[in-house]
Amino acid sequence: MAETEDLNLAAMQKGSATLLVLALIEERARHGYEISTLIAERSGGRLQLQPASLYPLLYRLEAQELVAGRWVEKPGERRRRFYRLTPRGRRALEAHRRSWRELFLALDQVAQIGHA
Repeated sequence: MAETEDLNLAAMQKGSATLLVLALIEERARHGYEISTLIAERSGGRLQLQPASLYPLLYRLEAQELVAGRWVEKPGERRRRFYRLTPRGRRALEAHRRSWRELFLALDQVAQIGHA
């Protein structure tokens, strides 16, 4: 049973990655490592987005014009690509939020999950 739960959690986590990334860069421009770290920190370690998944996602979001990236170089630091939300990305984020709210409502209505 635990294996099935892990697989379902992994599928949910993968499906929520876009929402998580867009929401974090809504606050301000961030680089990939910071995004990954914040996801882990804010979820208490329950959610993690590894670089092998995060960077391809960021590249896809950039190709879809949901985010815009720019390279930033600071003396004594490695070059980093910072991503910011575009107006199109803001609309996509709101659509994702609506979809997740509807899903949570439906789950609660069926399974009586309630607030955590």
